Amino acid sequence: MTSSTEDQKPAAPVKPNTGLNFLLSLTLLGLLLVMWLALALSTETFWTGVNFSNLMRQAALWAIIAIGQTFVIITAGIDLSVGAVIGFSSVVVAMLLQAGYPVWASIALTLLMGVAIGLFHGFGIVKLGLPPFIMTLATMTALRGIGLLMTNGSTISITVDEFTNFSRESLFGIPNLFLMVILVAVPAFVLLHLSRWGRYIFAVGSNAEAARLSGVNVKAVVYLAYTVSALLATFAGILTASRIGVGVATTGDGWELQSIASSVIGGTSLFGAVGSIHGPLIGSFLLTTIANGANLLNINPFWQRIITGGLIIVIVYFDQMRRKK
Repeated sequence: MTSSTEDQKPAAPVKPNTGLNFLLSLTLLGLLLVMWLALALSTETFWTGVNFSNLMRQAALWAIIAIGQTFVIITAGIDLSVGAVIGFSSVVVAMLLQAGYPVWASIALTLLMGVAIGLFHGFGIVKLGLPPFIMTLATMTALRGIGLLMTNGSTISITVDEFTNFSRESLFGIPNLFLMVILVAVPAFVLLHLSRWGRYIFAVGSNAEAARLSGVNVKAVVYLAYTVSALLATFAGILTASRIGVGVATTGDGWELQSIASSVIGGTSLFGAVGSIHGPLIGSFLLTTIANGANLLNINPFWQRIITGGLIIVIVYFDQMRRKK
C-alpha cells in the first residue's frame, strides 16, 4: 500500500513576519531618538563629541556580540559563553603580541581559536546531545578558569601602539570601532537574509524536524550558528583588548546577558525563527544609551538593570501574544 503524496510531504517551516519585525524596528528606533533628545535637553554633556564617541564605541562592542547571539537564538538556542570568550580572547591576543607575534598573525590566530570554540559548541550540541544552555554554560565557566590560570589572575599589558591606537582613532569623525560594526553587519545581513543558509537557520528555529525532512542539514546549521557567535565574540574580545590596552580574563563579565538583551529587545524571538541583523544593532544602542544617560544624570546604576529587565519582559510578552495570534 502506497502513501499519498500529501502524507509524504513535510510541513513547511513557518515564515517569519517581516512586516511586524519592521514595525518593531521603527518603534525601537523612534524610542532611541526620543531618549537621545531627552538626554540632550537634560544634560549638556550628552551631545558632546567625546561622549557620543564613547557611546558609539561601547555600543559597537555590544552590537557585534549581539549579532552573533542572534544567529544562535534564531535557531532556538542560546550562547552563554560570549562574555567569557571575550575575556579569553583578550588574554590570548595580548599574550601573542607580548611574545612578539605580528599584529596580523596575533589577530588571525585568536580568530581561529574562536572558530574552534564555536565548532566545539556545535559538537557538544549535535554529537553529544547536550542542551545549548548547558554546553555554553560549561564553556563559559571553563574559559574563565583557563584565562585566569594562564594569567595567574593578573593583567597582560599590550605595548604595541599599532594595535592599541586602532580603537582610539576615527575615520571622518566615525570611531573605528563603529566601522567594525558595519564590517560585521553587512556580511551578516547577506548571510542571514539573502543566502540559502540564512533560510536554513530560520527553518531550523521554526521546526528542526520539518527542516530535516525538507532536506536541510540541521547539524551543519547548528555548527554554523554557534561558530558565527563564537567568532564574533572573539572579534569583540580583540577589539576590547585594543580599547583598554590590556588582556584580562574577567573582561566581558556579564556581556552575555547584554548580548541576549540587545538581541531580544531588537525583536529576536527566544522561541526561535524570528530575528534580524538590524534589530540587535538598535537594541545595543538602546542599552548603551540607558547606561550612558544614567551615568551622566548620576542615577543609581542599579536602575539600568531594572529598566533592561523591564524592556525584556515587555518585548517577550508581545512576542508571545504575536505567536498566539
